[in-house]
Amino acid sequence: MPHVITQSCCSDGSCVYACPVNCIHPSPDEPGFATAEMLYIDPAACVDCGACVSACPVGAIAADTRLTEEQLPFVELNAAFYPAREGKLPPTSKLAPVIEAPVVHTRSGGPLRVAIVGSGPAAMYAADELLTQQGVRVNVFEKLPTPYGLVRAGVAPDHPSTKRVTWLFERIARTPGFSFFLNCEVGSDLTHDELLEHHHAVLYAVGAPDDRRLEIDGMGRPGTSTATEVVAWINGHPEFTELPVDLSGERVVIVGNGNVALDVARILTSDPDTLARTDIAGHALAALRESRVQEVVIAARRGPAASAFTLPELIGLTSTCDVVLDTADHDLVIRDLATETDPLTRNKLEILAKLGESAAARETGISRPRIRLAYGLTPTRILGNAGTTGIEFTLTGSDETVEISAGLVLTSIGYRGKPIRGLPFDEVAAVVPNDGGRVVDQGGAVRGSYVAGWIKRGPTGFIGTNKSCAAQTVHNLVDDYNNGLLADPVHKVSSLDRFVRSRQPKVVDHAGWKAIDDAEISRGGGHRPRDKFTAVADMLDAAATAPEPPAYQRLLAGLRR
Repeated sequence: MPHVITQSCCSDGSCVYACPVNCIHPSPDEPGFATAEMLYIDPAACVDCGACVSACPVGAIAADTRLTEEQLPFVELNAAFYPAREGKLPPTSKLAPVIEAPVVHTRSGGPLRVAIVGSGPAAMYAADELLTQQGVRVNVFEKLPTPYGLVRAGVAPDHPSTKRVTWLFERIARTPGFSFFLNCEVGSDLTHDELLEHHHAVLYAVGAPDDRRLEIDGMGRPGTSTATEVVAWINGHPEFTELPVDLSGERVVIVGNGNVALDVARILTSDPDTLARTDIAGHALAALRESRVQEVVIAARRGPAASAFTLPELIGLTSTCDVVLDTADHDLVIRDLATETDPLTRNKLEILAKLGESAAARETGISRPRIRLAYGLTPTRILGNAGTTGIEFTLTGSDETVEISAGLVLTSIGYRGKPIRGLPFDEVAAVVPNDGGRVVDQGGAVRGSYVAGWIKRGPTGFIGTNKSCAAQTVHNLVDDYNNGLLADPVHKVSSLDRFVRSRQPKVVDHAGWKAIDDAEISRGGGHRPRDKFTAVADMLDAAATAPEPPAYQRLLAGLRR
């Protein structure tokens, strides 16, 4: 009874280290880990101990006898990652190689103090790596009153298993030496230099918050937006609650076919009664109940073999939604399948080849909204005058044009990091220039400044990919500290809280966040995981109900400072 990793895998890598026979790959020390779509369990080597099940932060691993019908394709997918061995078991080791935690050499002047800007996966994994050592203090700064970045605001609401990683982040946040400073924006409320006066180092894990824009005529007019913005709207991000999402037309077109495009298409074609059992924002659910959308077209410039979505997401999409192809696109799939040699790409193409054709679907009638995958389409302009009536494409590599009518056109062509005040920025790569996480400019390393996550490496990988990325940065930061390259802070540990509150009196700490969290769960009434606050003012009102810590806790906190 081998265990199987399913589509909700986040590539955290904890299961790799928990496995006693090293049967989960690629591991973080292997070259393919950073680009792997997921991790895979070798069914011939698995000893069914279940250690990986408890180690997985998102509940993505189960015995092959306990899979749902939708998860059954992952049995073959896990096995296909490993070459045939003619019945022989693979060589195994007692433990996978574990990356040693950095050893902090203590100083007489007090603990190593690190400010982390951002509170998403890269930030929390960096905090976890630092707090493996005694005598380290980590202060996490986040501009919103709620933490965890894209796990809260960027994961589709119908993927609750992926959001389970927050329980790991909550454990990290309760570690001695960790503090939240939420509702506090670095660059506005505080400056980079001011943070350095209170810390040995500042580590930015702010992601890549901007969308790559499609530069064609008409983008930006009413009826156009980005898939990322729509995901934020669906998830109740307070900066996107007023996003105009027009679902009055019968068709939506999404340009780009990565996982985010699939997420948006799936949500727009899902049964609202099913979504009502998730943590979807109330305004989005209300709009979807009134939606007239009957088809979402996901359009890509290149052919099926170059599809940007991952195989696990495609399996999930086709098992829950009506997905079709036009006859010409079906022919492209068959053409690519005849020449493709990469096993994982062939798996994608084989699934695509089994999809129904759109013409046949029209003849039998459309019983519910559907998703149509379209290939070889290069966008040229948005159709319409004051609003949007559709989009014009050329067939890629030709001058022939194709028009698709739509009331809403979304783009999903990637992300960009944005400049951080006081740090160098690479406009082409849209990252902060760095060497292993050390921020560098033309004069060399920028003292006390570090990056992790997408602002470090660009928008690649998955939630768990940030774990090894953050570990590399933290190792280099600690090396610099141990070698005396980081100046001691000007101010005492105890002065930070007073300083922050003098700049932002409404700062939210961990107790305030827990009050928000508890209130949202209570608002869910047991029927939904939570009913999110979507306005900052409401979040702050909930945070204000947090009880004062007992006197002994305040005393102990003062002693630690």
